[in-house]
Amino acid sequence: MAEATEKSSDTVIIKKYANRRLYNTRSSSYITLDHLAKMTRNNVDYKVLDAKTGTDITHQILTQIIMEEESSGEQMLPVNFLRQLISMYGNSMQSLIPHYLEASMENFRANQAKLHKAFEDSLGNNPLARLAEQNMAMFKAATAAFTPGADKSEPPPPPPADDTRDEIATLRRQMAEMQKKLDSLGR
Repeated sequence: MAEATEKSSDTVIIKKYANRRLYNTRSSSYITLDHLAKMTRNNVDYKVLDAKTGTDITHQILTQIIMEEESSGEQMLPVNFLRQLISMYGNSMQSLIPHYLEASMENFRANQAKLHKAFEDSLGNNPLARLAEQNMAMFKAATAAFTPGADKSEPPPPPPADDTRDEIATLRRQMAEMQKKLDSLGR
């Protein structure tokens, strides 16, 4: 029980007032959506509450941050993905989608961390190709789940482990294929 109290005390409470201003109760200062985006990138746990009702509106604020990011910079969410996501609202599968997306993002982050570690740790024994294959397989599975007519076949077997140059060439080829797929999804 002490852990739950301790964890909730680590959560920064942000209050949103009727005038649309956000107030950080920990730093006793007004902040902006940009501040919340930075806090998110820095893995700061926060909760946004409506100042009048006390209702948790964190979900709405996070969605607003995504909308701001999408409108002011390079877009990350392809139009086809957004259409598919919208079409899932009211669908019998709607309750499964949040769990699927959350698990997919957690796997992506874990593989990203492994890839980063592989770059740092190994120069000679190249687990990079295996991680790239795992990421590619996961990306293909996610694409197949949200794109009608997407390739649902199994990913190709990993390249031979004895020749590092072949593995790097294969990795570059796969990255180029993934970029083409991302470009086509964004149209």
